[in-house]
Amino acid sequence: MEKRIEKSYFKGWKDGVKSLLTGLGVTWKEYFTKKVTEQYPENRKTTLHVSARHKARLVMPVDENGNNKCIACGLCQRSCPNGTITVLTEMVENEEGKKSKVLKDYRYDLGDCMFCELCVNACPKGAIEFVNDFENSVFERESLVYHLNTEKYHHSLPNIENGGPEIKIGEFNTDK
Repeated sequence: MEKRIEKSYFKGWKDGVKSLLTGLGVTWKEYFTKKVTEQYPENRKTTLHVSARHKARLVMPVDENGNNKCIACGLCQRSCPNGTITVLTEMVENEEGKKSKVLKDYRYDLGDCMFCELCVNACPKGAIEFVNDFENSVFERESLVYHLNTEKYHHSLPNIENGGPEIKIGEFNTDK
C-alpha cells in the first residue's frame, strides 16, 4: 500500500513540474516575440473593416437645408423597449389657425440602447437610422446622451461609412 501512495505522490510531483515548465516555456517564447504597439487613437494606422449592418449609434440625418424628417409622432419612443428615446413635442399654431405637433427635443441615450432597431423600423418617415461608427467611448456617462435634432453628426473614422475595406479572411485586416 505504501508503494502505491509513493508512486502517485511522485507521479503528481512529476506532472506538476512538467506543467510548470510548459507554462514557463510559453512565457519565455512570448517574452522574446516582437511586440507591436499601436498608439490608439492618436496615431492609428489601421483601416478597419466594420460590417455595414453593424449598429453602433442612432443618428437623425438631415437634408441639404439642415432639416430632418421627424414629424414628432412618438412611435420610436413607444417602440423602444427600455426607454432610450425621449421625444419632447409642443403644439404650434400655424398661419391658417391649425395646430400641429413640432419636435422640440429628441433625446437619445446611447448608454441604455440595446441596438434592437425597433425605433428605426417604427419610424414612418425614415427620420432616424443606425450608423456603424463604433467610436463611442467617453469618461462620463452623461456624455452618451445625445439630442439628435440639434447635433450635427460626423463619422469619427474615415472610410467606415460603407463598411470600410473588404475583409481578408485569414489575414490581419490592417494596412501598415
